[in-house]
Amino acid sequence: MDESRLTGQVRIVGVGLLGTSVGLGLRARGVDVILADASPTNLSIAIDYGAGRAASPSDEPVLIVVCVPPDVTAQLVATELAAYPGALVTDVASVKLAPLEELRASGADVSRYIGSHPLAGRERGGPLSGRADLFVGRPWVVADHGGVSYQRGALLDDLILDLGATLVEMSPEEHDSSVALVSHVPQVISSVMARRLTDAPEAAVNLAGQGLRDVTRIAGSDPELWVQILGANAAPVASMLRDFRGDLDRFIEALEYPSEGSSRRRINEELAGGNAGVARIPGKHGLDRRYSSIIVMVDDRPGELARLFHEIGEAKVNLEDLRLEHSPGAQIGLAEISVLPEVVQRLTDELSRRGWRIAG
Repeated sequence: MDESRLTGQVRIVGVGLLGTSVGLGLRARGVDVILADASPTNLSIAIDYGAGRAASPSDEPVLIVVCVPPDVTAQLVATELAAYPGALVTDVASVKLAPLEELRASGADVSRYIGSHPLAGRERGGPLSGRADLFVGRPWVVADHGGVSYQRGALLDDLILDLGATLVEMSPEEHDSSVALVSHVPQVISSVMARRLTDAPEAAVNLAGQGLRDVTRIAGSDPELWVQILGANAAPVASMLRDFRGDLDRFIEALEYPSEGSSRRRINEELAGGNAGVARIPGKHGLDRRYSSIIVMVDDRPGELARLFHEIGEAKVNLEDLRLEHSPGAQIGLAEISVLPEVVQRLTDELSRRGWRIAG
């Protein structure tokens, strides 16, 4: 068991995916974790899962982590600040300015509050989805508002480092603008695109490939939660969507007269701009690195995917990323393996030698 930087009790309010994962990660380091939740069932599951223990009257936490939906975050933070006057309180909501302003307006002691946001998650929620390693290598924003002492703020830094996350410092305004760009606007665009499928002919939907799946993957998110998130960060999201609407208008204009030379040039510029934007997305370990892909045909039989992974390892090649596609009615799947460009040919030759079929 690795030694924790944190000393003292940590209280977690809300034991969904994030709260349970924080608890599991801290318990793995021997921290005394106290759990609380409005749902007795969720609380019982998280305790049985090993994420912490039930609260007792003698508890004196040094740090409190509020992991509840955005519309009740400020209210719960204020409650915890009042109940535990010796503790630093943070929250993990995906918006940071609105809770801070609400707390200030209510007269809460924000000298013991600092908002934060781990950019980590899974497609499933609830305590049973919690994982001790959920935050490893992921950014965790600390939205400092300048009113917390260095000594108190260090508790939050220790929590983030204990959980294996990468600490990123931002103001609440910078955070909300940033997540609008990289999270909230993509959610809206994905949902709007997916909604076009509701009345689409069955024949068209059956042609869906990986491109459509990529664009619409996050459209399956919880609408109730996203209503809260978008409402709390409405101004930055609306501003960026207006800019996006302008981008679409330019593209539409060019497509209305596709035979004109200037139209082709403008279409090319827009597509090339997309290439440039994708190149800026951090790759593995936070590096701006582009990978090359090999598409391997995998028979739809138990154990085949595991065999592929094992043989990639035997070839001494590191798997950087993986994407799977399984078309309806087909007896094979397509595994798109992302590796460093310099090993593509060697891995292709090795997998072919072992009998794997390489698409293309």
